[in-house]
Amino acid sequence: MLAALRLLIGPEGLGWPADAIIWELRTVRAAAAAVVGAALARAGVLLQTLLRNPLASPDLLGLSTGAGLGVSLAMLIGYQATGRLEPPAGAGLAAFVGAAGALAVTYVVSRRRGGLDPATLILVGVIVSIICGAGIQFVHHLLPDRGVSAARWLVGAIDDNLGTGRLAFSAALCLAAMLIASRWSPWLDAASLSDDEAASVGVPLAPLRAMLLLTSGVLATLAVLIAGPLGFVGLVAPHAARLLGGPGHRLLVWSAPLAGAALVLAADIGVRLIATPTGRVPLGVITAVVGGPVFIVLLLRERRGAV
Repeated sequence: MLAALRLLIGPEGLGWPADAIIWELRTVRAAAAAVVGAALARAGVLLQTLLRNPLASPDLLGLSTGAGLGVSLAMLIGYQATGRLEPPAGAGLAAFVGAAGALAVTYVVSRRRGGLDPATLILVGVIVSIICGAGIQFVHHLLPDRGVSAARWLVGAIDDNLGTGRLAFSAALCLAAMLIASRWSPWLDAASLSDDEAASVGVPLAPLRAMLLLTSGVLATLAVLIAGPLGFVGLVAPHAARLLGGPGHRLLVWSAPLAGAALVLAADIGVRLIATPTGRVPLGVITAVVGGPVFIVLLLRERRGAV
């Protein structure tokens, strides 16, 4: 329904696109929003299971800004090599390395006496995200346009020049991650409890955690490459899915991506509907305005539960 609404919304209001090119552009943009939302939501579910923390998400743990730093460094290297201000062919690998590196630092530093302290985890994740954000700003300062060409992307914006081939590849990779996670659902349910309980039912915790880390990094990278760093989608969508369908991962691995796709599609509709004198509102601003208050509510609930 949201996808259909996004196809009908244009500068003149609601209406069926008369031009085939406009139809294609809107279709690609709607599909991109759905893929980004599904990828971030799926990454959020995996990270919350990996860290046993309902407040874990790609942006709060530094994955999104880590991936953004990787792409920015690749852009700087590419500019020095070719003189062109655009992400090079290796931007995907650079984004993945940045996301995985940021998550690894957050995970290692947050460990305390063999476990993970939720408050420390969020604090370290925010600090890593700030450091990566500062790194992005420094890299852009070294570019000839001081990062103006990437400014909108940094606050979240779907690439209007996204090719259908790249989008199809991203959608296929996201679907593959969902199918794999569906196979893991019994293990994920057990791993959400404790190490002892998971081991007692035969869950291979070390390989599972490595795969969760790898998969969440890949999904966060896909989302960053398509729409830049978007905040709070990976946090809000899994919680919305749990409220509607329960905490079981057999359903959650499908319901959370659907919730994430709906959230980003709704935000992109807001991008089109909210008119400002200086142009369209960045997509990341809308997701932050919605997701920020939700995060505060969830954090307060966790603190009350810990008392």
